[in-house]
Amino acid sequence: MNMVELLSVSKNNGVATVVIENPPMNVLSQQVTKELDTVFKQLKDDDEVISIILTGDGDKAFMAGADIKEFPDRDPSKEPEVDTHKVFNMIENLPKPTIAVLNGFALGGGLELALTCDIRIAEDHAQVGLPEVNLGLLPGAGGTQRLPRLVGASKAKEMMFTGSPVDANEAQRLGIVNKVVAKGEGMEAAEKLAGKLSRQSLQSLSRIKQLVNVGSEQPIEAGLEMEKELFNTLFVTDDAKEGVSAFIEKRKPVFTHK
Repeated sequence: MNMVELLSVSKNNGVATVVIENPPMNVLSQQVTKELDTVFKQLKDDDEVISIILTGDGDKAFMAGADIKEFPDRDPSKEPEVDTHKVFNMIENLPKPTIAVLNGFALGGGLELALTCDIRIAEDHAQVGLPEVNLGLLPGAGGTQRLPRLVGASKAKEMMFTGSPVDANEAQRLGIVNKVVAKGEGMEAAEKLAGKLSRQSLQSLSRIKQLVNVGSEQPIEAGLEMEKELFNTLFVTDDAKEGVSAFIEKRKPVFTHK
């Protein structure tokens, strides 16, 4: 990876792990946003990486929001140096599965970042919420759009109007997180899942992700048409041929992602 200071990246057996290291609360500064952009673009093009885990350093916070200290200098009339929406959209639509491990607070920009990932695993001490209203602001990195699509309009409004966070179990009940594990066990659960995903074909995984992300925003007829097209392009890949042969020959498939 080229020069990144506030993120660390490691790779193992098709799984890349990205850790936000911006102590004490791993807040989303301009620098962190810029580095997320750099790192995820590199992982997208890295043939060795099939699935990606994203978490925060330590056990206090995944990311406890934006860097408020940068706010007074922000000039809304000027194009920002980095466009958070652009970076988050890129992560959301990365053609590889992403898993966020919420190891503590995921508030504001932190929850918004987690919502761009495909799957979220929370440790039981995690708190998730969008507290921007308490500063007289609103969620500005996708929260007003992504949260209602997950939890419904009414619950999302309540969370954003009050700014109050919910705990990990409530977050799971609402569908914000897929799974809750004990404190300190998030990475292990994510690595197990990411390892499983990395044995699948990226040809399949990337198309499934595209169909869910794009298809769910369209009328069902258009989504089904797209499914038919992507199924047909997938069917002729080496991996599909390998998967079918392996099934018939009663062996495990070995995918090459081609």
